[in-house]
Amino acid sequence: MAFGFSPKHIQDFQLDDLDKEQFLVLAIEAAYKLNWNVSFVSETGFIAYTKFSWSSWSEEVTVKIGNGVVNLKSECTGTQLMDWGKNKKNVEALLAKLEVVKSTMTQEEIETKLVELRQGYATKEDDILSKPPSTSKEKITDFFSIFKPTEGYFITPILININLLVFIAMLISGVHVLMPENQDLLNWGANFRPLTLEGQWWRLFTACFVHIGILHLLLNMFALLYIGLLLEPYLGRTRFLAAYLISGIAASIASLWWHDLNISAGASGAIFGLYGVFLALLTTNLLDKSVKKALLTSIAVFVVYNILNGMKPNSGIDNAAHIGGLLSGLIIGYAFVPSLKQFENKAIKFSTIGALTIALLISSFTVFKTVPNDIGQYEKELQRFVSMEAMALEVYNLPEGTPNEKILSELKNRGLYYWNENLKLIDSFKKLDLPLAVRVRNSRLKEYCELRIRSYELIYKAIEEDTDKYRNEINECNQKIETIIIELAGKQ
Repeated sequence: MAFGFSPKHIQDFQLDDLDKEQFLVLAIEAAYKLNWNVSFVSETGFIAYTKFSWSSWSEEVTVKIGNGVVNLKSECTGTQLMDWGKNKKNVEALLAKLEVVKSTMTQEEIETKLVELRQGYATKEDDILSKPPSTSKEKITDFFSIFKPTEGYFITPILININLLVFIAMLISGVHVLMPENQDLLNWGANFRPLTLEGQWWRLFTACFVHIGILHLLLNMFALLYIGLLLEPYLGRTRFLAAYLISGIAASIASLWWHDLNISAGASGAIFGLYGVFLALLTTNLLDKSVKKALLTSIAVFVVYNILNGMKPNSGIDNAAHIGGLLSGLIIGYAFVPSLKQFENKAIKFSTIGALTIALLISSFTVFKTVPNDIGQYEKELQRFVSMEAMALEVYNLPEGTPNEKILSELKNRGLYYWNENLKLIDSFKKLDLPLAVRVRNSRLKEYCELRIRSYELIYKAIEEDTDKYRNEINECNQKIETIIIELAGKQ
Protein backbone atom coordinates (compact mmCIF):
# COMPACT_ATOMS: atom_id res chain seq x y z
CA MET A 1 0.00 0.00 0.00
CA ALA A 2 1.50 3.30 -1.10
CA PHE A 3 1.01 6.48 0.94
CA GLY A 4 1.97 10.01 0.07
CA PHE A 5 1.03 13.28 -1.55
CA SER A 6 0.56 11.30 -4.74
CA PRO A 7 0.67 7.55 -3.95
CA LYS A 8 2.73 5.65 -6.50
CA HIS A 9 4.59 2.42 -7.16
CA ILE A 10 7.86 2.38 -9.14
CA GLN A 11 9.59 -0.73 -10.45
CA ASP A 12 12.43 -1.46 -12.88
CA PHE A 13 12.32 -4.20 -15.51
CA GLN A 14 15.30 -5.69 -17.36
CA LEU A 15 14.97 -5.82 -21.16
CA ASP A 16 17.21 -8.89 -21.49
CA ASP A 17 16.65 -10.34 -24.98
CA LEU A 18 14.28 -7.57 -26.17
CA ASP A 19 15.35 -4.36 -27.86
CA LYS A 20 13.69 -1.05 -26.94
CA GLU A 21 11.17 -0.90 -29.76
CA GLN A 22 10.16 -4.54 -29.43
CA PHE A 23 9.46 -4.00 -25.76
CA LEU A 24 7.51 -0.83 -26.55
CA VAL A 25 5.25 -2.69 -29.00
CA LEU A 26 4.62 -5.52 -26.54
CA ALA A 27 4.02 -3.19 -23.57
CA ILE A 28 1.55 -0.99 -25.47
CA GLU A 29 -0.28 -4.06 -26.73
CA ALA A 30 -0.43 -5.33 -23.14
CA ALA A 31 -1.88 -1.98 -22.03
CA TYR A 32 -4.57 -2.25 -24.71
CA LYS A 33 -5.38 -5.78 -23.57
CA LEU A 34 -5.91 -4.38 -20.05
CA ASN A 35 -8.35 -1.82 -21.52
CA TRP A 36 -6.06 1.05 -20.57
CA ASN A 37 -6.13 4.33 -22.48
CA VAL A 38 -2.74 5.02 -24.06
CA SER A 39 -2.49 8.80 -24.35
CA PHE A 40 1.16 9.50 -25.21
CA VAL A 41 3.75 7.52 -27.16
CA SER A 42 7.35 8.32 -28.05
CA GLU A 43 10.41 6.24 -28.84
CA THR A 44 11.35 6.41 -25.15
CA GLY A 45 8.09 5.05 -23.76
CA PHE A 46 4.42 5.81 -23.25
CA ILE A 47 1.81 7.05 -20.77
CA ALA A 48 -1.49 5.25 -20.18
CA TYR A 49 -4.46 5.60 -17.86
CA THR A 50 -6.20 2.68 -16.21
CA LYS A 51 -9.93 2.18 -16.60
CA PHE A 52 -12.12 3.76 -13.90
CA SER A 53 -13.79 1.26 -11.56
CA TRP A 54 -14.74 0.86 -7.92
CA SER A 55 -11.19 -0.29 -7.21
CA SER A 56 -9.45 2.28 -9.40
CA TRP A 57 -9.80 6.04 -9.88
CA SER A 58 -7.86 5.85 -13.16
CA GLU A 59 -4.16 5.85 -12.28
CA GLU A 60 -1.46 7.17 -14.59
CA VAL A 61 0.99 4.48 -15.73
CA THR A 62 4.29 5.73 -17.17
CA VAL A 63 6.71 3.43 -19.00
CA LYS A 64 10.19 4.90 -19.67
CA ILE A 65 12.74 2.85 -21.60
CA GLY A 66 16.43 3.38 -20.84
CA ASN A 67 19.61 1.49 -21.64
CA GLY A 68 18.67 -2.11 -20.93
CA VAL A 69 16.24 -1.10 -18.16
CA VAL A 70 12.60 -0.06 -18.23
CA ASN A 71 11.18 2.14 -15.48
CA LEU A 72 7.51 1.50 -14.75
CA LYS A 73 5.53 3.86 -12.57
CA SER A 74 1.85 3.80 -11.58
CA GLU A 75 0.64 6.98 -9.83
CA CYS A 76 -2.70 8.16 -8.50
CA THR A 77 -4.06 11.10 -10.47
CA GLY A 78 -6.55 12.54 -7.97
CA THR A 79 -6.78 13.46 -4.31
CA GLN A 80 -6.10 10.04 -2.86
CA LEU A 81 -3.87 9.74 0.19
CA MET A 82 -3.55 5.94 0.06
CA ASP A 83 -3.70 3.65 -2.96
CA TRP A 84 -4.46 0.41 -1.06
CA GLY A 85 -1.95 -1.44 -3.26
CA LYS A 86 -3.59 -0.69 -6.61
CA ASN A 87 -0.51 1.03 -8.11
CA LYS A 88 1.59 -2.04 -7.44
CA LYS A 89 -1.16 -4.23 -8.91
CA ASN A 90 -1.19 -2.06 -12.05
CA VAL A 91 2.53 -2.59 -12.62
CA GLU A 92 2.25 -6.31 -11.90
CA ALA A 93 -0.75 -6.61 -14.22
CA LEU A 94 1.14 -4.87 -17.04
CA LEU A 95 4.17 -7.14 -16.67
CA ALA A 96 1.97 -10.25 -16.46
CA LYS A 97 0.03 -9.27 -19.58
CA LEU A 98 3.32 -8.42 -21.29
CA GLU A 99 4.48 -12.03 -20.86
CA VAL A 100 1.20 -13.28 -22.34
CA VAL A 101 1.48 -10.95 -25.34
CA LYS A 102 5.16 -11.87 -25.80
CA SER A 103 4.29 -15.57 -26.01
CA THR A 104 1.45 -15.08 -28.51
CA MET A 105 2.73 -12.39 -30.92
CA THR A 106 4.95 -13.44 -33.80
CA GLN A 107 7.98 -11.47 -34.90
CA GLU A 108 6.13 -10.49 -38.06
CA GLU A 109 3.22 -9.09 -36.04
CA ILE A 110 5.63 -7.15 -33.87
CA GLU A 111 7.29 -5.60 -36.95
CA THR A 112 3.89 -4.65 -38.42
CA LYS A 113 2.79 -3.02 -35.15
CA LEU A 114 6.13 -1.22 -34.92
CA VAL A 115 5.69 0.40 -38.31
CA GLU A 116 2.27 1.73 -37.25
CA LEU A 117 3.65 2.86 -33.88
CA ARG A 118 6.53 4.86 -35.37
CA GLN A 119 4.08 7.01 -37.28
CA GLY A 120 2.54 8.19 -34.03
CA TYR A 121 5.76 8.94 -32.12
CA ALA A 122 5.98 12.33 -30.47
CA THR A 123 8.86 14.47 -31.72
CA LYS A 124 11.99 14.79 -29.63
CA GLU A 125 11.01 18.37 -28.76
CA ASP A 126 7.61 17.18 -27.50
CA ASP A 127 8.85 14.03 -25.79
CA ILE A 128 7.92 14.74 -22.17
CA LEU A 129 9.40 11.41 -21.07
CA SER A 130 12.92 12.41 -22.09
CA LYS A 131 12.78 15.72 -20.21
CA PRO A 132 13.41 16.44 -16.52
CA PRO A 133 10.35 16.37 -14.22
CA SER A 134 8.12 19.29 -15.18
CA THR A 135 4.97 18.75 -13.16
CA SER A 136 4.61 20.18 -9.68
CA LYS A 137 3.88 16.77 -8.21
CA GLU A 138 7.28 15.47 -9.28
CA LYS A 139 8.96 18.45 -7.64
CA ILE A 140 7.63 17.50 -4.18
CA THR A 141 10.61 15.39 -3.25
CA ASP A 142 10.43 15.67 0.54
CA PHE A 143 8.35 17.17 3.34
CA PHE A 144 10.05 20.58 3.31
CA SER A 145 9.60 21.05 -0.45
CA ILE A 146 5.87 21.44 0.25
CA PHE A 147 6.58 24.90 1.68
CA LYS A 148 9.10 26.05 -0.93
CA PRO A 149 7.88 28.11 -3.93
CA THR A 150 9.17 26.82 -7.28
CA GLU A 151 8.24 27.25 -10.92
CA GLY A 152 4.71 25.94 -11.45
CA TYR A 153 4.24 25.60 -7.69
CA PHE A 154 4.67 29.12 -6.39
CA ILE A 155 1.42 30.55 -4.97
CA THR A 156 0.28 27.27 -3.38
CA PRO A 157 3.17 27.01 -0.86
CA ILE A 158 2.82 30.71 -0.04
CA LEU A 159 -0.88 30.22 0.78
CA ILE A 160 -0.05 27.12 2.85
CA ASN A 161 2.63 29.06 4.73
CA ILE A 162 0.28 31.99 5.45
CA ASN A 163 -2.38 29.65 6.83
CA LEU A 164 0.20 27.89 8.99
CA LEU A 165 1.70 31.14 10.29
CA VAL A 166 -1.74 32.49 11.22
CA PHE A 167 -2.48 29.30 13.14
CA ILE A 168 0.89 29.40 14.92
CA ALA A 169 0.23 33.03 15.89
CA MET A 170 -3.16 31.98 17.25
CA LEU A 171 -1.53 29.27 19.38
CA ILE A 172 1.10 31.71 20.70
CA SER A 173 -1.69 34.07 21.74
CA GLY A 174 -3.27 31.30 23.80
CA VAL A 175 -5.87 29.83 21.42
CA HIS A 176 -6.56 26.13 22.07
CA VAL A 177 -4.84 23.84 19.55
CA LEU A 178 -7.80 21.47 19.15
CA MET A 179 -10.99 23.33 20.12
CA PRO A 180 -10.65 27.13 19.99
CA GLU A 181 -13.20 29.20 21.86
CA ASN A 182 -15.74 31.08 19.75
CA GLN A 183 -14.49 34.41 21.05
CA ASP A 184 -10.93 33.52 20.06
CA LEU A 185 -12.08 32.76 16.51
CA LEU A 186 -13.94 36.06 16.35
CA ASN A 187 -10.90 37.92 17.69
CA TRP A 188 -8.80 36.45 14.88
CA GLY A 189 -11.25 37.38 12.11
CA ALA A 190 -13.76 34.55 11.69
CA ASN A 191 -16.90 35.32 9.70
CA PHE A 192 -19.99 36.02 11.83
CA ARG A 193 -23.08 37.75 10.43
CA PRO A 194 -23.83 40.01 13.45
CA LEU A 195 -20.30 41.41 13.27
CA THR A 196 -19.58 41.24 9.55
CA LEU A 197 -22.77 43.06 8.59
CA GLU A 198 -22.14 45.70 11.24
CA GLY A 199 -19.23 47.11 9.28
CA GLN A 200 -16.54 44.46 9.85
CA TRP A 201 -16.55 43.46 6.15
CA TRP A 202 -12.87 42.46 6.30
CA ARG A 203 -13.97 39.22 8.00
CA LEU A 204 -15.00 37.93 4.56
CA PHE A 205 -11.27 37.89 3.73
CA THR A 206 -9.63 37.04 7.06
CA ALA A 207 -11.93 34.06 7.63
CA CYS A 208 -10.18 32.34 4.69
CA PHE A 209 -6.99 32.05 6.79
CA VAL A 210 -8.39 31.21 10.25
CA HIS A 211 -8.88 27.57 11.26
CA ILE A 212 -10.90 25.88 13.97
CA GLY A 213 -8.23 23.62 15.45
CA ILE A 214 -5.22 21.80 14.06
CA LEU A 215 -7.21 18.95 12.48
CA HIS A 216 -9.26 21.45 10.49
CA LEU A 217 -6.03 23.14 9.38
CA LEU A 218 -4.26 19.92 8.32
CA LEU A 219 -7.22 18.60 6.32
CA ASN A 220 -7.57 21.91 4.47
CA MET A 221 -3.84 22.23 3.78
CA PHE A 222 -3.74 18.68 2.42
CA ALA A 223 -6.62 19.50 0.06
CA LEU A 224 -4.98 22.82 -0.92
CA LEU A 225 -1.68 21.05 -1.62
CA TYR A 226 -3.31 18.56 -3.96
CA ILE A 227 -5.43 21.01 -5.93
CA GLY A 228 -2.51 23.44 -6.06
CA LEU A 229 -0.23 20.79 -7.54
CA LEU A 230 -2.82 19.98 -10.18
CA LEU A 231 -4.23 23.42 -10.99
CA GLU A 232 -1.54 26.07 -10.51
CA PRO A 233 0.59 24.86 -13.47
CA TYR A 234 -2.45 25.30 -15.75
CA LEU A 235 -3.53 28.71 -14.45
CA GLY A 236 -0.26 30.40 -13.63
CA ARG A 237 0.42 32.48 -10.52
CA THR A 238 -1.90 35.44 -11.06
CA ARG A 239 -5.00 33.48 -12.08
CA PHE A 240 -4.47 30.91 -9.33
CA LEU A 241 -4.17 33.57 -6.60
CA ALA A 242 -7.19 35.44 -7.97
CA ALA A 243 -9.23 32.23 -8.03
CA TYR A 244 -8.33 31.47 -4.40
CA LEU A 245 -9.19 34.94 -3.09
CA ILE A 246 -12.33 35.55 -5.17
CA SER A 247 -13.84 32.13 -4.48
CA GLY A 248 -12.81 32.34 -0.80
CA ILE A 249 -14.61 35.66 -0.33
CA ALA A 250 -17.58 34.38 -2.36
CA ALA A 251 -17.74 31.38 -0.01
CA SER A 252 -17.75 33.74 2.98
CA ILE A 253 -20.61 35.69 1.41
CA ALA A 254 -22.59 32.47 0.86
CA SER A 255 -22.06 31.50 4.50
CA LEU A 256 -23.07 34.98 5.62
CA TRP A 257 -26.26 34.80 3.54
CA TRP A 258 -27.22 31.32 4.76
CA HIS A 259 -26.32 31.34 8.46
CA ASP A 260 -27.71 33.60 11.16
CA LEU A 261 -25.37 32.78 14.04
CA ASN A 262 -22.75 30.34 12.72
CA ILE A 263 -19.12 31.29 13.16
CA SER A 264 -17.43 30.42 9.88
CA ALA A 265 -13.69 30.06 9.33
CA GLY A 266 -11.21 28.13 7.23
CA ALA A 267 -9.74 27.87 3.75
CA SER A 268 -12.18 25.18 2.62
CA GLY A 269 -14.46 27.63 0.78
CA ALA A 270 -11.52 28.90 -1.28
CA ILE A 271 -10.28 25.35 -1.80
CA PHE A 272 -13.69 24.23 -3.05
CA GLY A 273 -13.50 27.22 -5.38
CA LEU A 274 -10.21 25.90 -6.81
CA TYR A 275 -11.78 22.47 -7.27
CA GLY A 276 -14.67 24.21 -9.04
CA VAL A 277 -12.21 25.98 -11.36
CA PHE A 278 -10.56 22.67 -12.22
CA LEU A 279 -13.90 20.93 -12.77
CA ALA A 280 -14.85 23.70 -15.21
CA LEU A 281 -11.55 23.33 -17.10
CA LEU A 282 -11.98 19.55 -17.24
CA THR A 283 -15.21 20.02 -19.19
CA THR A 284 -13.43 22.07 -21.87
CA ASN A 285 -10.95 21.09 -24.58
CA LEU A 286 -8.01 22.75 -22.83
CA LEU A 287 -6.75 19.50 -21.29
CA ASP A 288 -5.80 16.16 -22.82
CA LYS A 289 -8.81 13.87 -23.19
CA SER A 290 -7.30 10.94 -21.30
CA VAL A 291 -6.15 13.15 -18.45
CA LYS A 292 -9.58 14.80 -18.28
CA LYS A 293 -11.42 11.55 -17.76
CA ALA A 294 -9.12 10.41 -14.96
CA LEU A 295 -9.10 13.70 -13.08
CA LEU A 296 -12.76 14.58 -13.65
CA THR A 297 -13.92 11.40 -11.98
CA SER A 298 -11.50 11.70 -9.07
CA ILE A 299 -12.26 15.35 -8.32
CA ALA A 300 -16.02 14.93 -8.80
CA VAL A 301 -16.03 12.07 -6.27
CA PHE A 302 -14.04 14.19 -3.80
CA VAL A 303 -16.39 17.17 -4.14
CA VAL A 304 -19.62 15.15 -3.95
CA TYR A 305 -18.38 13.13 -0.96
CA ASN A 306 -17.43 16.23 1.03
CA ILE A 307 -20.67 18.06 0.28
CA LEU A 308 -22.77 15.01 1.22
CA ASN A 309 -20.69 14.62 4.39
CA GLY A 310 -21.48 18.23 5.25
CA MET A 311 -25.19 17.50 5.04
CA LYS A 312 -25.08 15.15 8.02
CA PRO A 313 -26.89 16.53 11.09
CA ASN A 314 -24.54 18.26 13.54
CA SER A 315 -21.56 17.73 11.23
CA GLY A 316 -20.21 21.18 12.09
CA ILE A 317 -19.29 21.64 8.42
CA ASP A 318 -20.19 24.92 6.73
CA ASN A 319 -21.72 23.49 3.56
CA ALA A 320 -22.96 26.91 2.50
CA ALA A 321 -19.34 28.07 2.20
CA HIS A 322 -18.36 24.86 0.37
CA ILE A 323 -21.17 25.16 -2.17
CA GLY A 324 -20.67 28.91 -2.54
CA GLY A 325 -16.96 28.40 -3.17
CA LEU A 326 -17.61 25.55 -5.62
CA LEU A 327 -20.17 27.50 -7.68
CA SER A 328 -18.00 30.62 -7.79
CA GLY A 329 -15.07 28.42 -8.82
CA LEU A 330 -17.05 26.98 -11.72
CA ILE A 331 -17.86 30.51 -12.89
CA ILE A 332 -14.23 31.59 -12.52
CA GLY A 333 -13.03 28.50 -14.40
CA TYR A 334 -15.23 29.14 -17.42
CA ALA A 335 -14.37 32.85 -17.33
CA PHE A 336 -10.66 31.98 -17.51
CA VAL A 337 -11.02 29.85 -20.67
CA PRO A 338 -10.45 32.70 -23.20
CA SER A 339 -7.33 33.92 -21.38
CA LEU A 340 -5.99 30.36 -21.05
CA LYS A 341 -6.33 29.87 -24.79
CA GLN A 342 -4.15 32.99 -25.19
CA PHE A 343 -2.01 32.37 -22.12
CA GLU A 344 0.46 35.20 -22.65
CA ASN A 345 -2.20 37.84 -23.43
CA LYS A 346 -2.10 39.99 -20.29
CA ALA A 347 -4.96 42.22 -21.42
CA ILE A 348 -7.43 39.33 -21.51
CA LYS A 349 -6.07 37.89 -18.25
CA PHE A 350 -6.34 41.06 -16.21
CA SER A 351 -9.63 42.20 -17.72
CA THR A 352 -11.12 38.80 -16.79
CA ILE A 353 -9.85 39.07 -13.22
CA GLY A 354 -11.13 42.65 -13.06
CA ALA A 355 -14.59 41.65 -14.27
CA LEU A 356 -14.74 38.81 -11.72
CA THR A 357 -13.68 41.20 -8.96
CA ILE A 358 -16.39 43.68 -9.92
CA ALA A 359 -18.97 40.87 -9.92
CA LEU A 360 -17.75 39.88 -6.44
CA LEU A 361 -18.07 43.46 -5.16
CA ILE A 362 -21.59 43.79 -6.56
CA SER A 363 -22.72 40.50 -5.02
CA SER A 364 -21.11 41.46 -1.70
CA PHE A 365 -22.85 44.84 -1.72
CA THR A 366 -26.18 43.16 -2.53
CA VAL A 367 -25.83 40.73 0.37
CA PHE A 368 -24.86 43.51 2.77
CA LYS A 369 -27.92 45.51 1.75
CA THR A 370 -30.51 42.73 1.60
CA VAL A 371 -29.59 40.22 4.30
CA PRO A 372 -31.25 41.11 7.62
CA ASN A 373 -28.99 41.51 10.60
CA ASP A 374 -31.44 41.46 13.48
CA ILE A 375 -28.92 39.75 15.74
CA GLY A 376 -26.31 42.39 14.97
CA GLN A 377 -28.80 45.15 15.67
CA TYR A 378 -29.84 43.38 18.87
CA GLU A 379 -26.25 43.09 20.08
CA LYS A 380 -25.70 46.75 19.33
CA GLU A 381 -28.82 47.78 21.24
CA LEU A 382 -27.82 45.50 24.09
CA GLN A 383 -24.76 47.67 24.59
CA ARG A 384 -27.17 50.57 25.24
CA PHE A 385 -28.93 48.38 27.80
CA VAL A 386 -25.63 47.74 29.61
CA SER A 387 -24.74 51.45 29.51
CA MET A 388 -28.12 52.53 30.93
CA GLU A 389 -27.97 49.76 33.52
CA ALA A 390 -24.63 51.14 34.73
CA MET A 391 -26.09 54.64 35.01
CA ALA A 392 -29.12 53.32 36.90
CA LEU A 393 -26.87 51.52 39.38
CA GLU A 394 -24.79 54.62 40.15
CA VAL A 395 -27.20 55.39 42.98
CA TYR A 396 -25.43 52.67 44.98
CA ASN A 397 -22.14 54.55 44.58
CA LEU A 398 -23.33 57.68 46.40
CA PRO A 399 -20.96 58.51 49.26
CA GLU A 400 -21.95 58.01 52.87
CA GLY A 401 -23.68 60.97 54.36
CA THR A 402 -25.41 61.96 51.15
CA PRO A 403 -28.59 63.89 52.08
CA ASN A 404 -31.86 61.97 51.68
CA GLU A 405 -33.12 64.57 49.24
CA LYS A 406 -30.16 63.86 46.96
CA ILE A 407 -30.68 60.09 47.24
CA LEU A 408 -34.38 60.41 46.44
CA SER A 409 -33.58 62.60 43.45
CA GLU A 410 -31.04 60.06 42.16
CA LEU A 411 -33.49 57.17 42.66
CA LYS A 412 -36.22 58.94 40.75
CA ASN A 413 -34.40 60.94 38.06
CA ARG A 414 -31.56 58.55 37.32
CA GLY A 415 -32.32 55.06 38.66
CA LEU A 416 -36.03 54.70 37.85
CA TYR A 417 -35.63 56.71 34.64
CA TYR A 418 -32.98 54.43 33.17
CA TRP A 419 -34.67 51.20 34.33
CA ASN A 420 -37.84 52.32 32.57
CA GLU A 421 -35.81 53.21 29.46
CA ASN A 422 -34.36 49.70 29.49
CA LEU A 423 -37.87 48.26 29.73
CA LYS A 424 -38.83 50.21 26.59
CA LEU A 425 -35.66 48.96 24.88
CA ILE A 426 -36.48 45.34 25.69
CA ASP A 427 -40.02 45.78 24.39
CA SER A 428 -38.56 47.13 21.12
CA PHE A 429 -36.75 43.81 20.63
CA LYS A 430 -40.10 42.15 19.85
CA LYS A 431 -39.98 43.55 16.31
CA LEU A 432 -36.66 41.75 15.64
CA ASP A 433 -36.44 38.20 14.29
CA LEU A 434 -34.47 36.61 17.10
CA PRO A 435 -33.79 32.97 18.03
CA LEU A 436 -35.91 31.39 20.77
CA ALA A 437 -33.03 31.32 23.25
CA VAL A 438 -32.52 35.07 22.84
CA ARG A 439 -36.24 35.76 23.24
CA VAL A 440 -36.25 33.73 26.46
CA ARG A 441 -33.27 35.73 27.72
CA ASN A 442 -35.09 38.96 26.88
CA SER A 443 -38.09 37.89 28.95
CA ARG A 444 -35.77 37.33 31.91
CA LEU A 445 -34.11 40.72 31.30
CA LYS A 446 -37.55 42.31 31.37
CA GLU A 447 -38.30 40.59 34.65
CA TYR A 448 -34.93 41.78 35.94
CA CYS A 449 -35.75 45.42 35.07
CA GLU A 450 -39.20 45.16 36.64
CA LEU A 451 -37.66 43.83 39.86
CA ARG A 452 -35.11 46.66 39.85
CA ILE A 453 -37.91 49.19 39.44
CA ARG A 454 -39.88 47.58 42.25
CA SER A 455 -36.79 47.57 44.48
CA TYR A 456 -36.04 51.26 43.78
CA GLU A 457 -39.64 52.23 44.43
CA LEU A 458 -39.57 50.43 47.81
CA ILE A 459 -36.24 52.04 48.73
CA TYR A 460 -37.69 55.42 47.74
CA LYS A 461 -40.70 54.85 50.00
CA ALA A 462 -38.54 53.63 52.88
CA ILE A 463 -36.36 56.76 52.77
CA GLU A 464 -39.26 59.11 52.18
CA GLU A 465 -41.32 57.63 55.03
CA ASP A 466 -38.26 56.98 57.20
CA THR A 467 -39.40 53.41 57.96
CA ASP A 468 -38.11 49.82 57.92
CA LYS A 469 -41.44 48.21 57.04
CA TYR A 470 -40.37 47.63 53.41
CA ARG A 471 -37.14 45.83 54.32
CA ASN A 472 -38.43 42.29 53.72
CA GLU A 473 -39.92 43.21 50.37
CA ILE A 474 -36.68 44.88 49.31
CA ASN A 475 -34.65 41.80 50.36
CA GLU A 476 -37.04 39.52 48.49
CA CYS A 477 -36.64 41.63 45.32
CA ASN A 478 -32.87 41.62 45.67
CA GLN A 479 -32.78 37.82 46.05
CA LYS A 480 -34.81 37.39 42.86
CA ILE A 481 -32.53 39.88 41.09
CA GLU A 482 -29.46 37.92 42.20
CA THR A 483 -30.99 34.68 40.92
CA ILE A 484 -31.63 36.16 37.48
CA ILE A 485 -28.12 37.65 37.31
CA ILE A 486 -26.58 34.24 38.07
CA GLU A 487 -28.87 32.55 35.54
CA LEU A 488 -28.06 35.00 32.75
CA ALA A 489 -24.33 34.91 33.51
CA GLY A 490 -24.39 31.11 33.22
CA LYS A 491 -25.92 31.27 29.73
CA GLN A 492 -23.32 33.59 28.29
